[in-house]
Amino acid sequence: MAQEYIKYEVVITAIIIKNGKYLITRRSAAKRRFPMMWTVPGGHLQPGDYEHLPKDTQHYWYNVLEQVLKREVQEEVGVEIENVQYVTSLANVHADGAPSLVISCMAEYKGGEVKLQEEETDKFAWVSLEEAKSYELIDGIYDELAMADAKLKGVKSEWKRA
Repeated sequence: MAQEYIKYEVVITAIIIKNGKYLITRRSAAKRRFPMMWTVPGGHLQPGDYEHLPKDTQHYWYNVLEQVLKREVQEEVGVEIENVQYVTSLANVHADGAPSLVISCMAEYKGGEVKLQEEETDKFAWVSLEEAKSYELIDGIYDELAMADAKLKGVKSEWKRA
């Protein structure tokens, strides 16, 4: 019997921290999913993101997610990040039937000025955790910001509704 592979979208996102504030962006009206809602930068992982790179061992590429996240953030919002750390993950089956796995990370702002890709996002803001409450965030994003905030304060945190 042939093995069947399930195709998932794999997405990685970055909660970017600069001077105690978090970068959030508003998705453009043209986006198929969650148009005009606020979120954090990120993007899809594709095999082409690493297949052209030399393998780190005989069989594997390492730090693929971190490398993709750095590239996606640079492309989407024009800034460099460093010190990528895992925050949480989530799974979803979208209304169109596509299953997705999202890996949420936090990272320190390294440099650059925010420049948005117009087809992706139309606004951005650097916000405190308290200020984030006044934005129409995609469900779960505030909770992820709260987890990142706790981690910054040295508190171990697992996902829970904040």
